[in-house]
Amino acid sequence: MYTANEKRYDNMIYNRVGDSGLKLLAISLGLWQNFGSGSTFSNVENMCRTAFDLGITHFDLANNYGHPYNGSAEENFRRVLDNGLRSYRDELCISTKAGYEMWDGPYGNRNGSRKYLIASLNQSLKRMGLEYVDIYYHHIFDSDTPLYETALALDHVVRQGKALYIGISNYNKEQTAKIQKIFQELRTPFIINQPSYSMLNRWVEEDGLAQYSIENGLGLAVFSPLYQGFLTDRYLNGVPQDSRVGKGSTWIGSELTEAMVIKLNKLNDIAKNRGQKLSQMAIAWLLKNKAVATVLIGASRPQQIIENVEALNNPDFTKEELDKIQKVLME
Repeated sequence: MYTANEKRYDNMIYNRVGDSGLKLLAISLGLWQNFGSGSTFSNVENMCRTAFDLGITHFDLANNYGHPYNGSAEENFRRVLDNGLRSYRDELCISTKAGYEMWDGPYGNRNGSRKYLIASLNQSLKRMGLEYVDIYYHHIFDSDTPLYETALALDHVVRQGKALYIGISNYNKEQTAKIQKIFQELRTPFIINQPSYSMLNRWVEEDGLAQYSIENGLGLAVFSPLYQGFLTDRYLNGVPQDSRVGKGSTWIGSELTEAMVIKLNKLNDIAKNRGQKLSQMAIAWLLKNKAVATVLIGASRPQQIIENVEALNNPDFTKEELDKIQKVLME
């Protein structure tokens, strides 16, 4: 039976999520890729256990995670819980999401209806063997459903005791402001937005979402911090055949131009001077933004989780370092 590392909380950095009482480790584990039915379960379990042993308490899922079958990441996570992690349930922050296509017919396609959101959470709880999740997100803004209906559905699951906090994902500043106003009227514990954000994808700054979140008591849980692997050492010398770009499994492969490779190498040189891998510097750079409560990492093996958490060993930047990074990013 699994026994967690007794020193897992000794040296970790936990951030408060916006103005809420919830704290999350600066790095969380996302179970999007490599945790579904197409993955080796022993590796899935080792990654989850490694994360928790390092002090990662937040495990982020969604109803449609689990290549090649929707829901299989949640099913595998139940097995991980049943094999020993469940005894630590009160130390875990488990989140799931709904919003993208999930099951056949008009009620399971991409939407934000009351019908879909409540039914989906019931399915997710059953797959994971849980009575509640800590955070339940609407996964993608739905312009075809009245925003008030989406907000009421999310508020309803909190009042049912099936979710403790509410979040949204892939909402821009304007959309976030509109739904937050409704949540404030309902007194819903809405605390977090989950957008993509990285050195190479800074739309949350340009859109104003990051600053809005700071000013309005929300936290950001940011995903794709390494820009589909660009911000690692994988592409510094071209495209490996076994990489995401090499296998054609990422939609941004066309961006890996000669100019991009030069930029990545310059960033890597800055990281080396900081005593870090490029991936570690990229994570630390995100955490300097006060809006960011946690960075959601993905992984295909336990060692990647260990390396990413080591980013917290050197989270601070000098002004000179930030200026150099900014200059490279603007080239």
